[in-house]
Amino acid sequence: MADNRLSDLVLLRRVRDRMDREYAQPLNLEALARGVHMSAGHLSRQFKAAYGESPYSYLMTRRIERAMTLLRRGELSVTEVCFAVGCSSLGTFSTRFTELVGMPPSVYQRQAAQAVEGLPPCVVKRVTRPVRNREARSTRT
Repeated sequence: MADNRLSDLVLLRRVRDRMDREYAQPLNLEALARGVHMSAGHLSRQFKAAYGESPYSYLMTRRIERAMTLLRRGELSVTEVCFAVGCSSLGTFSTRFTELVGMPPSVYQRQAAQAVEGLPPCVVKRVTRPVRNREARSTRT
């Protein structure tokens, strides 16, 4: 039983690493599952159990993180950034971006470049990482 769990975790890490590397490519659950010889349902359940979110949610978070970087640079339009990070729908991209970042990508692009000006890249990465609602710390004491 423990051997099966360990081998599943190794395969899940491969899937996660692939999403990290190939976030801009068209990835779907069936293709990811085939790559590790699992069914899509099993992969989805095991991934969520191991990482606390679905493979789709994880992939979209990676895409939004990369989009934030591209938007801060200001060299591409929001539409160009959307497609550069692997999203095929501007509407879905904007909705997910707003959910994770708290503002639409166009607003973020205007405000972000000024907000991080002069900060070292390692600090920028930490302070600009999207925070999901369930990760946000409570302000109540």
